[in-house]
Amino acid sequence: MKFNQLVVFIRLVIIFVIHQTHSVAADYVGAEQCVDCHQQQYSDWQASHHDMSMRHAGDDSVLGDFDNQTLQENNQSHRFYRKNSQYWVNTKGPDGKSHDYEISYTFGYEPLQQYMVKFPDGRVQLIPLAWDSRDKSQGGQRWFNLYPDMDVHDEFFWTNNGQNWNYMCADCHSTNIDKNYDSKTNTYNTTWSEINVGCEACHGPASEHIIWAQTPNNTNPLIGFDRNLKPKVGSWEFTKGQKILQPKQLTDSEQLDTCAQCHSRRAQLNNSHDPIKGDFFDKYNLNAITPSLYYPDGQIYEEVFVMGSFKQSKMHAAGVVCSDCHNPHSTKLKAPIESICFQCHLPSEYTSAKHSQHQDGTEAAQCVTCHMPKTIYMEVDPRADHSFQIPRPDISKKIGTPNVCTSCHNEKSNQWAVNALEKQFPDSSYQNSDSFSLAFAQASAGVQTSGDKLSYIAQNHLESNIIRASALSRMDRFPSQNTMVAVMRGIKHKDPQMRLGALTGSAPYPFNDRWQIVSPLLSDPVYAVRTETASTLVSEWQNMNDDQRALLTPALNEYIEIQQFNSDRGFGLMNLGNIHNAKGNIRQAEKLYLKAIEIEPIFATSYANLADLYRQRGDDKKSLETLKKGIANQPKAALLRYSAGLNLYRQQQLTGAIDYLEQATEIEATNPQYWYVLGLAQEKVSVTQAMKSLTKAYEVGGNPQHLYALCEFKIRHRDPTTQACINQLAKIVPPQVVQQLIGQ
Repeated sequence: MKFNQLVVFIRLVIIFVIHQTHSVAADYVGAEQCVDCHQQQYSDWQASHHDMSMRHAGDDSVLGDFDNQTLQENNQSHRFYRKNSQYWVNTKGPDGKSHDYEISYTFGYEPLQQYMVKFPDGRVQLIPLAWDSRDKSQGGQRWFNLYPDMDVHDEFFWTNNGQNWNYMCADCHSTNIDKNYDSKTNTYNTTWSEINVGCEACHGPASEHIIWAQTPNNTNPLIGFDRNLKPKVGSWEFTKGQKILQPKQLTDSEQLDTCAQCHSRRAQLNNSHDPIKGDFFDKYNLNAITPSLYYPDGQIYEEVFVMGSFKQSKMHAAGVVCSDCHNPHSTKLKAPIESICFQCHLPSEYTSAKHSQHQDGTEAAQCVTCHMPKTIYMEVDPRADHSFQIPRPDISKKIGTPNVCTSCHNEKSNQWAVNALEKQFPDSSYQNSDSFSLAFAQASAGVQTSGDKLSYIAQNHLESNIIRASALSRMDRFPSQNTMVAVMRGIKHKDPQMRLGALTGSAPYPFNDRWQIVSPLLSDPVYAVRTETASTLVSEWQNMNDDQRALLTPALNEYIEIQQFNSDRGFGLMNLGNIHNAKGNIRQAEKLYLKAIEIEPIFATSYANLADLYRQRGDDKKSLETLKKGIANQPKAALLRYSAGLNLYRQQQLTGAIDYLEQATEIEATNPQYWYVLGLAQEKVSVTQAMKSLTKAYEVGGNPQHLYALCEFKIRHRDPTTQACINQLAKIVPPQVVQQLIGQ
């Protein structure tokens, strides 16, 4: 037997033994088992972003200069050096002093490489010091600090949970990850099949496939994988009169959900459910188009990792999937940029002279320059927006969102860009057309008429489902008859993200009404939907009858499983405490809040909830002590100072209350509730200051209730500007509300 044949035979025996001993499910076997049959794919994968996603620190993986180099910044020195074959860094630790740490792993490789330190308790933490791996001519080949302004109280200080690989990164940077967190000892024993993203991270475990491939004369049509990663569209065909080819022969594909596991901004719910053969939302919860992540027009703001923006696009609606543009093994584009676009967009209709009006062959003339603008993250990493939007300077003019025209022609105005587009495309149906962005911007500003506009967007079938779901989730501040209708329809939608958006939108309605609307979701087939429903209803446990509690309990138990899976974070334990608190299990709630504080001392909400629990028990002293401890451990949290101010205000200790409330408004000046309560506390001390604070509350939040309170305050103190305040209020509330105020 020849050597190569012997190797194949040994591999087959190993796989056969694995298969016999693990007959319930296929097993992970490693990328090396794939190379013989898939040489081109394996070659493409080597040195790709997937291959280099994570490596053991060594000469073949470390790109940074550890030859006794020093980075000096912010009056602090960081040193990079070697001890024999090991790589070390001297940098600031959680005690504020410099320490030596051994680098255990590398993370990525271009345009930057990060490094990780493994601690004795199994935690793997990313240091903030990265190597710019770009060419020197591009400003690279240097050390830089990703988070130069972070201190030990910040979530993303390198030894805190925001930079914890086990929780934050492992699921996407390695293959077949099991976090293995032990809540009793607060330690990790995280395992993987392969340290990087190998073949099986996308295709699934390959033992069955290898047995199929090695079996002579195998006529079984199944090839050992249960995932369908083929493109969704069988062919793209020309239709007379159309500038863009139309999809034909559409088939089911699981490719997008497979890619979205990592190429999305999402929360992981468990490590046991299958998001591919089941539903993506059985294991993950995809973030909606929220103000903290996206601009109101859906453009990327924070890092969202593609899928949330792509699901907004017409490409997604037409059936385009990742591999239509990208080689999934090399992660590079399949062809030159323009050739990719011209697969579907007729070149004759989208020439530079006819469409972009920029010089042919320049970067400005490329499709992606205008339709996939890039945002730089991590200082050196440009990421393209995959919503494929048409530039809308008219929207930028109204709500201040960026647009590619003035981003490039930065000396020009939005109106200039509007005029240029009108001249170039006089028959365009896009410019000055309705857009969800205006309603989203108004909702974020608290404009009370936003509810009707959001309800229209949520029910508009021409909008993408992720935009409709995001409109539903923004309705929680604008209850009305129209929004209730939209919520009730959203609850019944086939897309789980729509149902989740409707669930959030149902928040302001009374419990009995809300129960009737959302309780059917407690038996929803999708894990994220039924568990999120349980989490939103459990706070009303004391108001439920026995039948309602019985219906809630199975989904609530699953929600508890999610929090236990995430019990390495303060929010997981805090959520468990909230459940016990809602059920009246006060002692157990207290233990869980204290545990949350123990494992994540900088997580402010745990202190606030524990303090509120003590307040409910009538122990204001212990409540205030808890808040003071929280302020010491997390001095940047306005919430804790606000809560301390409320505590003293209830006790009529106005001087101390005002001091804490003023601190809260200094830290978080855009929170209208902080200004409002500060104004109430100031009334007995200084009418002038109180009026200023109440005015500020309405200015930053736009809440009519705050304007009502301001007008009521002015009436009470006979302020000469009272009528002007009432006139302003009359424009945004029903007449009977104004009559009630005047009657006072």
